[in-house]
Amino acid sequence: MLGFFIAILSGALMSIQGVFNTGVTKNSSMWSANAFVQLTAFAVCILAWLFTDRTSFAKVVQVQPKYMLLGGVIGAFITYTVIMSINQLGPAKSAMFIVIAQLIVSYIIELMGIWGMEKQPFSLRKAAGMLVAIAGIVIFKWETSK
Repeated sequence: MLGFFIAILSGALMSIQGVFNTGVTKNSSMWSANAFVQLTAFAVCILAWLFTDRTSFAKVVQVQPKYMLLGGVIGAFITYTVIMSINQLGPAKSAMFIVIAQLIVSYIIELMGIWGMEKQPFSLRKAAGMLVAIAGIVIFKWETSK
């Protein structure tokens, strides 16, 4: 149950962060805003590390396979694409498309067992759920275009 609430909090924070980042970008530039976001996130992470676990950073670079270390690089592009999508579509439409893309890509990763994830069997119920979510976007877009 805790995971459920954490996921909801994560989604809410992502939406709020996207709006904030888009506002910062309007007063600066895309990459300076992105750099600021990443630097402030780095500062918070360092402070959290200092006050919590203090696990050695050497353990991070020992991660195998090495491509798993690209999360930060991907994070910079996530920030960029979220800002761009909110700027072009607005927060609600942007969030819907982002969530649908996350669902589809995550489900493919599960089905194929990519990047060390445990392979899962195809589920008609999960596929139907994604189709319902996509239908929701169509309905939302249809409603807002009137």
